[in-house]
Amino acid sequence: MSNIASNLKFLRKRKGLTQQQFADVIEIKRASVGAYEEDRAEPKYELLKKIAEFYDLTMDELAHDIIDEKWKPTPKSNASNLRILSVTVDGQQRENIELVPVKASAGYLNGYGDPEYVAELPKFSLPMFNQGSYRAFEIKGDSMLPLPSGSVIVGEYVENWHDIKPNQTYVVVSKEEGVVYKRVASKFKDDKGLKLLSDNKVYEPYWVPAQDIVEVWKAKAFISTVLPEPSPEPTMETLTAMMAQMQKTINSVVDNK
Repeated sequence: MSNIASNLKFLRKRKGLTQQQFADVIEIKRASVGAYEEDRAEPKYELLKKIAEFYDLTMDELAHDIIDEKWKPTPKSNASNLRILSVTVDGQQRENIELVPVKASAGYLNGYGDPEYVAELPKFSLPMFNQGSYRAFEIKGDSMLPLPSGSVIVGEYVENWHDIKPNQTYVVVSKEEGVVYKRVASKFKDDKGLKLLSDNKVYEPYWVPAQDIVEVWKAKAFISTVLPEPSPEPTMETLTAMMAQMQKTINSVVDNK
């Protein structure tokens, strides 16, 4: 349940602002302020974000906390993404998997939290992913070979970044790098962020600062139109090496008897 209406009214009065003065500061109509405070309407994402910034709050605090004289703000931490995740649902109120194609990756950095932008993304569902929030990202390049360029990574939303596990792969959305699919080298660190690795060792590992990260999605599956090639026929050289290894193993067993 949203507490936006009561919170807006309390915060405005605590600052000693009239509805008109608050409307002027936020650059909206006074009638809209009244509608929000009387719970006849709710601010859209961008306006809610602007109001939260004005009061030095997170959007989550503004929307869900009961803000009154006894309220104390939660200590802010980069370990948890406190913004409201924008999702879409199907006719049975089940969350869709929204697809972010390569051509939409640049726009995603600006629109990831905008419900209208997310609603315009292609959508699909997979029966094995019916719990949690998922998004699909098309990847480009050879940094994560053998996964081919053009593969689609299906990721589960990670709310608390301290849940990120080393040596597993994630889609990381950041202000500087945009949308990348990488392997995480170490646990999330508040003071440093994430160290990311490419499976293709040609690429050097690098750090993404905590303050630059906006979303993290744990890779759960991938979709590719490139089918795997059959294993090559063994050569005389590989057969010889296999026989030598087998002989070494047998000799080791005999010697230990």
